Amino acid sequence: MPAPDDDAYDDAVQRLFAREPTRMVPDLERITLLCDLLDRPECDYPAIQITGTNGKTTTARMVTCLLGALGLTAGTYTSPHLQDVRERIRIASEPISRDDVVYQLEYLEPFLAEVEKRCRETVTFFELLTALAFTAFADAPVDVGVFEVGMGGRWDATNVVDSQVAVFTRVALDHPELGATVAAVADEKAGIVKEGAMVVSAAQAPDAMRVIERAVAANAARLVVAGRDFGVAERRLAVGGQQLRLRGVTGEVADVYLPLHGAHQADNAAVALAAVEGFLGFKGELDPEIVRTGFAAVASPGRLEVVRRNGAAPVVLDGAHNPAGMASLAATLRDEFAFRSRVVVVGMLGDKNVEAMLATLLPLADHVVVTQPASARAAPADRLAKAVRAAGRSVEVAGDVAEALELACGLASPPDAVVVTGSLYTVGAARDALGLPAA
Repeated sequence: MPAPDDDAYDDAVQRLFAREPTRMVPDLERITLLCDLLDRPECDYPAIQITGTNGKTTTARMVTCLLGALGLTAGTYTSPHLQDVRERIRIASEPISRDDVVYQLEYLEPFLAEVEKRCRETVTFFELLTALAFTAFADAPVDVGVFEVGMGGRWDATNVVDSQVAVFTRVALDHPELGATVAAVADEKAGIVKEGAMVVSAAQAPDAMRVIERAVAANAARLVVAGRDFGVAERRLAVGGQQLRLRGVTGEVADVYLPLHGAHQADNAAVALAAVEGFLGFKGELDPEIVRTGFAAVASPGRLEVVRRNGAAPVVLDGAHNPAGMASLAATLRDEFAFRSRVVVVGMLGDKNVEAMLATLLPLADHVVVTQPASARAAPADRLAKAVRAAGRSVEVAGDVAEALELACGLASPPDAVVVTGSLYTVGAARDALGLPAA
């Protein structure tokens, strides 16, 4: 019999999800009014805001760990979650408790009612979660808030924060509603740049960089860019990750162990280091030992996460869900792992560029199992199977992710690997099937 607090948590989560996570309204009317009624909890701490197309969650986790190594308590807000909605709201890297979720939602109820009485639209799922993060961080209290943009930037609910540091991971095409060109997507994301902010950007396509530079100039902000002002000076593979020499804006740090795989994660590390330097005002070189301690503590489940089980083939979990993310996964599988063969489990959302992602992944796949993640937006498994067969690869269809994983694991021996990818929904379901705790 579940404990009463578990029942209360389950009920709170049900009410939260009744607000339909896929529903979005592109304006800041409701979140702004809600924050006004709450007496602006998001102003109780300085903020770092992170946008981009891929790597936002991992970069946020890296920033959080670096701040923790500096002795600062960070509240970290990311999306989406893999298994439990509490993953999105963390204090000092730990998810908030179930009791906190119940308490904060109960506290917010009368404020929600007032907002919905005044506004034409109801408060969305993401807006409510964002407000919950604001109040939880204020109550903790935290020293700094680290906010990942949910989608875009300008009209994202997180954009009510007055962020001192605006961070751009690489901008690419993903959500069609953000624009059909990289420049259009960058324009939406550049809406997070605030007056006088420190702006930290990964290397960008020229069209995207021009947009970011315009936003920086319009807001009298300061811009530092990977490759020009900071970057990865050296990278080599290491057991369980990679060893880096990072060139920060204020100084260089050697012998940095990062327990994550992929050159793209090294690039994210350089961005995260520059973001923390910017938060400190670029006023002096960080203690190298603090930097090393921070990066050594980073974990990012579902992002090239390798799960090793006794006597079985390892399982690689990666939530690549757009062409750029799939290219990073394919490059890492090709260059950093020596698997004999790869059995790939794929489940994707239908509004993604399914065929382009499969075209990138399939040259690395020896056998494919396709399925559908538990989402109303899931691409039909038959659509994936058709594309795989057209590419001349063998394919099987499974009814759900757990069945697909069981089938794939039965086909792979220890020198091989099972690779699960295509969506964070797929990876989350795979983590559940593997018995892994919420991330």
